[in-house]
Amino acid sequence: MSLRDDQLATLKAAGKDFDYYNIANLDGIDHLPYSLKVLVENLVRNIDGANITDEHVKTLLDWDPNAEPSHEIQFTPSRVIMQDFTGVPCIVDLATMRDAVKDLGGDPEVINPQVQSDMVIDHSVQIDKYGIANAVQENMDIEYQRNGERYQFLRWGQQAFKNFRVVPPGTGIIHQVNIEYLAKVVMSKTEANGNTLAYLDSCVGTDSHTTTENGLGVLGWGVGGIEAEAAMLGQPISMLVPRVVGFKLTGSIPEGVTATDVVLTITDMLRKHGVVGKFVEFYGEGIASVPLANRATIGNMGPEFGSTCGIFPIDNVTLDYLRLTGRSKEQVALVEAYAKSNRLWGDASDPDYVEPQYSEYEELDLGTVVPSIAGPKRPQDRILLSEAKEMFEKTAPAYETEKTVKDPVAVSTDFRGDFNIENGDVAIASITSCTNTSNPSVMIAAGLIARNAHAKGLKPKPWVKTSLAPGSQVVADYLKAAGLQDDLDALGYQLVGFGCATCIGNSGPLLPEISEAINTNDLTVTAVLSGNRNFEGRISPDVKMNYLASPPLVIAYALAGTMDFDFETQPLGAGADGNDVYLKDIWPTNSEVAAVVDGTVSREMFLKDYASVFDGDHRWKGLDVPEGELFAWNDKSTYVRKQTFFDGMKATPDPVADIHGARVLALLGDSVTTDHISPAGAFKASSPAGKYLTERGVEPKNFNSYGSRRGNHEIMVRGTFGNIRLRNQLLASVGEEVTSGGFTYDFLAKKPTTIFEASRDYIDNKVPLVVLAGKEYGTGSSRDWAAKGTVMLGVKAVITESFERIHRSNLIGMGVLPLQFPAGESYESLGLNGTETYDIAGVEKLNEGVTPKTVHVTATHEDGSKTEFDAVVRIDTPGEADYYRNGGILQYVLRNLMK
Repeated sequence: MSLRDDQLATLKAAGKDFDYYNIANLDGIDHLPYSLKVLVENLVRNIDGANITDEHVKTLLDWDPNAEPSHEIQFTPSRVIMQDFTGVPCIVDLATMRDAVKDLGGDPEVINPQVQSDMVIDHSVQIDKYGIANAVQENMDIEYQRNGERYQFLRWGQQAFKNFRVVPPGTGIIHQVNIEYLAKVVMSKTEANGNTLAYLDSCVGTDSHTTTENGLGVLGWGVGGIEAEAAMLGQPISMLVPRVVGFKLTGSIPEGVTATDVVLTITDMLRKHGVVGKFVEFYGEGIASVPLANRATIGNMGPEFGSTCGIFPIDNVTLDYLRLTGRSKEQVALVEAYAKSNRLWGDASDPDYVEPQYSEYEELDLGTVVPSIAGPKRPQDRILLSEAKEMFEKTAPAYETEKTVKDPVAVSTDFRGDFNIENGDVAIASITSCTNTSNPSVMIAAGLIARNAHAKGLKPKPWVKTSLAPGSQVVADYLKAAGLQDDLDALGYQLVGFGCATCIGNSGPLLPEISEAINTNDLTVTAVLSGNRNFEGRISPDVKMNYLASPPLVIAYALAGTMDFDFETQPLGAGADGNDVYLKDIWPTNSEVAAVVDGTVSREMFLKDYASVFDGDHRWKGLDVPEGELFAWNDKSTYVRKQTFFDGMKATPDPVADIHGARVLALLGDSVTTDHISPAGAFKASSPAGKYLTERGVEPKNFNSYGSRRGNHEIMVRGTFGNIRLRNQLLASVGEEVTSGGFTYDFLAKKPTTIFEASRDYIDNKVPLVVLAGKEYGTGSSRDWAAKGTVMLGVKAVITESFERIHRSNLIGMGVLPLQFPAGESYESLGLNGTETYDIAGVEKLNEGVTPKTVHVTATHEDGSKTEFDAVVRIDTPGEADYYRNGGILQYVLRNLMK
C-alpha cells in the first residue's frame, strides 16, 4: 500500500460524495506554505512508484525553509493553457509527431493531449484601425484575412485531438478568460470505478503571465511551448522544491493610488530582494481586504519580479469572485469544502489557522504606496509619478544620436490635422493587457477620468495613437452599462479588439506622416500602456522609450501628450470655461470608483458572455476546415509547415558528444531577453524572413508579424536574434561597427552578415556554434522559439553568467547545453571576445547516466594561445538530463509513447 491508497477519502459537498486525496493528516503539513501543500496533494495523487514515490512526498513534508533547493520532484499539472502565438507551434509539433509515429510504424492516435488543454486566440489582433466607431469590427476583419490559414489549422486541431478546445478570436485575453471562466480552483472527473474524484486545479501555460491564475489560488506558471507540449502528453514537469518567500500585505490602498501602483511597487521590491526560481506567497490578515482582481493583477506580474509564482491561498475572497464570475453554486461549495478539508483554507482570522513558515520574508503596508509608472525599458524600473518628468529628462539623452533633431517637427495628416511633434511626445497611449483589463477598479477609474476630461472639454493630443483593447467582453459590457464607453469614445478610446494588442507589440502602424517624421528626424518618442512588458523594440519600431502605467494614467498621458510632464505643476489644458485643468481636477476618488464597480459589474454579464465561449462568430464558423487524424500539409503555405525536428529520428538516440571547434555566433551583454532572441513583431522586406516571403510572392503589406507565422519554422529561424535592438558585440571584436539587429561576423567567409546567413555557412561546413552572454540571459516571456530558433541556427551551447528559469529549461528541451561561467567570472574577465574557437569536454559523461557539475572549456585565440575554464552545467535535474540525452523533450516523449 502506498500513501496514494492510504490517503484516499470521501468528501461531501453540495449534497454529493467525492473521492479525494486527504493531505490534512500528514505529518509536517501544518506549517508548509499553501503553494507547497498544493504540490503535496499533486504528488500524493500521482504516486506511481517510479517517477513519484512515497519518498518524494516525505521529502516535501520535511521541507526545510532555510535549505537551498536540491530535492527534485515531478509536478503533474491538471491543465495546460495556450495562446495562439505559442500555441500554434505546439499543435504543429503534435501534428508532426503524429506523422513521425506513423513513419516509425506506430498508431498516430497515441499523440493526443492527456490532460485538458485549451487555447485562447488572443495574440493576433493588431490595432490597424483606431479612433473610429467600428474599429473593433474592421480590425477583426483584417485579423481573419491575415490569419485564415492558421485558424483553419487550429479548427482542424480542435476536431482531430481529444482534450483540446479553442476559444476563438475576439473573445478575450488568455489569462482573463482563464480566471473568469476556464479555471476551476478544484476540478473533478469520473473515474473508472464510477466515482467522482475531486482534485486541485493546477495549470501551466505557454505564456509567462499564466501566473494571473495564482490570484485564484491556482498554482501554475508560464513554461516554454516545449515543456507545455510534454505536459499535454502526460509528462510531469521536473522541478526542484523551491525556496518560498512569504510576502505579508497590511493596510489599505490610499486615495489616488491604483492596483497598478501596488503591483509596480511589489515588482520593484521583489526584484531588489531577488526571487528568481523561488515561489512567492502572499499571506497574513491583510490579504482578506485585497480584492481578487487585485490579487490577479499581482499574480500576473510574477514574471516581472522574476519568481515562478506569486500565489494567494483560497479564502472567502476567492469564493466571492467565483460567484461573481458565474461559477455554479455546486462548484463554489466544492471549492470551499475541499479547501477546508485539506488545510488549504487561507483565512488568517480562522481559529484553526496556522501561519506557514517561509524561507524569506517581505512586507508591504499598502498605505505607503504612491502613484508610479515603470520604464523606459524594463517593468521593474519603477518611477514615482511625482519624479517622472525629472527622470525622463535624465534618461532621454541616452536615446538621442547626432541625427536627432531637437526642434519641433511639423506634421500634416488627414486623420488628425496639422501639429508639431518633438522628443518625448507620447506616440501611443494604450489601455491594453491582461494585467489591468482583468481589474474592474482600474478600468472604471479610466472611464471616470474620460468622463471628467470630456466634461471639461479636454482631448488627447492629435499625435497620440489611442486604443482600448479589453481582455474580455465583460469589460465592454460594464463600461457600456456604466455609461462610460461614450466618454471613452469621445477621447478616441473606442474598442479596437479583444486581445493583447499593444502589450504584445501589435500596436499597429502609426500614421505614416508621424512615422516618417520620427524616423527622418530620429525623434525619441514614447509609448504609455497599461501592460506588463516594455522591453526595447517591443511596442513599436518607431518608439524608443516605453512606460507601464495604470489605465487612468494612460489617459492622463494621452491628454498631456508628452512624457516630459509634471502632473502636479502643469495643467493638462484649458477647460471649456477657459480655466486650467490639472490631473487632480479629473481624478476620481476610490469611493466613486467602488460605487460604479459595485453598481455595474454583475454575475449576469459573465453568464451571458461565457455561455457560448467556444462557438465563435460567423467568421470562425465559416472557415473551411480539413478533416482526418493526420494534417494535410501544404508545401506552399507560408504560415503552417511540417516541422523538421523529427526528420531522420531513430527509435534509440545517438550518444551525446563533446563539442569541438565551435565558433561564436553572438557575443551579448546583460539582460538579453527572449524578446531579443525570439522573433516577434513586424519585420522588413530586407530581413532574411522578408526575403524568404518575397521570393514566394508575398508582398510586404501581407507579411503580418513573426508571432502570426510561428507555425512556419523557415520564417522563425530567419528571425531568431533578429530584434532591432540587439547589439552583437562580436562585430566590435573584429573591428566592425556594431549595427543593431540580427548581424554577426562570419569567420569562414571573413565578412559581416546576418546571423541567419552566417549560421547556414557554419552548418554547411559542419562547424558547431556557441553564444556567449552576461547576466540574466533569457529574461521575459516564455518564448519556445527563443530555444527552437537557437538550435535551428546550429547553436550547441550557450555560456552565460546567469540564466532566467524558463529559457534555461527551454534550451535543454531543445537539446542545447546551458553553461555558466565560473562564479564571479565573465567573458570579459576571462579575456574572451568571441574571436576564439571553443572546445567543450566532459559532455559525454551524460552517456554514463551522470550529469557532470562542470565541463572543461578551452578557448583558442587567433594567435594560438588558450584560455581554459570549467563551466557550470545548468542541467539541474535527472529529468532534464534525460531530455538532453534524447536531443530534446519532444523526442524523449515520442520515444516513450512508442514504447
